[in-house]
Amino acid sequence: MGFTLYSAWRATAPYRVRIGLALKGVDYAYVPVDLVAGEQHKAEYRAVNPQRLTPALDLGDGSDVMTQSLAILEWLEETRPEPAFLPKDPLDRARVRAMAMIIACDIHPLNNTRVMRAFEAMDVAPPRRQKWMERWMVDGFNTLEPMIAKYGQGYCFGDQPGLADCCLIPQVYSARRFNVDLEAFPSILAVADHAAEHPAFIAALPENQPDAVPA
Repeated sequence: MGFTLYSAWRATAPYRVRIGLALKGVDYAYVPVDLVAGEQHKAEYRAVNPQRLTPALDLGDGSDVMTQSLAILEWLEETRPEPAFLPKDPLDRARVRAMAMIIACDIHPLNNTRVMRAFEAMDVAPPRRQKWMERWMVDGFNTLEPMIAKYGQGYCFGDQPGLADCCLIPQVYSARRFNVDLEAFPSILAVADHAAEHPAFIAALPENQPDAVPA
């Protein structure tokens, strides 16, 4: 049996994994999980991922299921080294991982669906939620921008897409979705424009997923 990816079309964490799978040339079956409708809380999905988050990657028969997007991407790198997600030099590898973690650890967890629903339950008004999202996205992008300007040559690090790009492009998508002004980040936007022409990033786009909801 082949791989099965449990994904949500617009969620950024499974979006990262879709990019990684496409870059590595890995075929997989797609199982949608409707986070808005709460399907992640149903018993069927809890049996797949008790944390009730996406993504989950079933490696074949349900007995080996991977969770957490960065763990899945690192596993892909270790099991399918080419094309490489990480450079060869240990210091450069740490730099790329730092870029990825700024997004996956510092930006995204503060802006995901669970946080927004918690704010809603506390009667936090939509404009204040928007300010919250902007604050953390801009803070993270302010850190990433000079790093990409220094090390990027079309992508976040060098001239080939890698781990950091798998994380950056979904975060740019999310920022645009919530109307965050990105004009102060030309290096980030240049990477996004470059990635927009790459077949792997095109295949992973939210609107190209089977569960995408038409605008």
